[in-house]
Amino acid sequence: MTTDRRNLMKGACLAAAIAVAGPALAQDDPLRVAMGDIASVESLNLLIAMERAEERGVPMELTYFNSEDVAVQAVLSGEADIGVGAPYAFIENSDAPIRMFYRMSTLLFFPVVNSEVYSGWEDLDGEEVTVHSRGSGTEALMRLMEKEHGIEFSNISYVPGSEVRAGAMLQGTVNASIVDAANFRLLQERGGEKFKRLPIDGVNATDEALYANTEVLEGRAEDMQVFVEELLRTWRDIDENPELVGELREEYGLLADLPDNVAAEAVPYYTEAVEGGVYPTDGGEPADVADDINFLAAAGQVESSADEVDPSRYWDFGPLEKAKSAQ
Repeated sequence: MTTDRRNLMKGACLAAAIAVAGPALAQDDPLRVAMGDIASVESLNLLIAMERAEERGVPMELTYFNSEDVAVQAVLSGEADIGVGAPYAFIENSDAPIRMFYRMSTLLFFPVVNSEVYSGWEDLDGEEVTVHSRGSGTEALMRLMEKEHGIEFSNISYVPGSEVRAGAMLQGTVNASIVDAANFRLLQERGGEKFKRLPIDGVNATDEALYANTEVLEGRAEDMQVFVEELLRTWRDIDENPELVGELREEYGLLADLPDNVAAEAVPYYTEAVEGGVYPTDGGEPADVADDINFLAAAGQVESSADEVDPSRYWDFGPLEKAKSAQ
């Protein structure tokens, strides 16, 4: 599997000429996955599924981009075939020909503050908070908390990587952020009572999904089915035995550059994630779209109503249905 760590800097909007450029559909070409994040243990389940798809004859390639915005642009322009994220707002605003096809994870995040600076949500009125990226589930969640608690942040900063944000909190350069379960545990272990989790209730939404250009979904249908079959198999295998993540990471030589202390967190992270229901084993269903729209609408990221939305505007469940039928 090839990994390209390019940082592609592009404008916020695509020119019309780029928007109509068709993606490469040659069957011998790899399915190119664009991830707007840094390499971390959170990526291991996806990397394992990609390796398994390769073993079945579907070449895969992963490229790390500097943000989810750039990743979605790469999918639209044909530089990538598949993206990682939940681009509901982008699809609604642009009517772009991309559709989600596999629900990778649900939101399980921990808003955290330095308790020496803040004690609750009300203290964040007029203050800066740090999230993953623009349009991400972490931003939507923090925007929702603004509304629920009647506050307004002075600024939202974007710092990809939960471990990076946790490190910034440990260093004292960030005092209010949102992290995943593994990094919340890290903050507790290293900071004790210094770091306080702020409460959130009643949130059920997609954190990350896989999406693709509709031409890719149609033109590479057989390859996509194999990939989705391996996603389902990998998610279910990890759900049954989270320790498999550590075994397969070594077997495939994945993320070999991770420091030993970070790599050691892989199995505990997936164990906690499985217990928390972070990784659904069904790949998603139309009812999830309504939950997502309700959440994003409440957070002010979309204007659609769950009562009126057509799931096919955002999702193509065809590859998932075919993959389930083949199992």
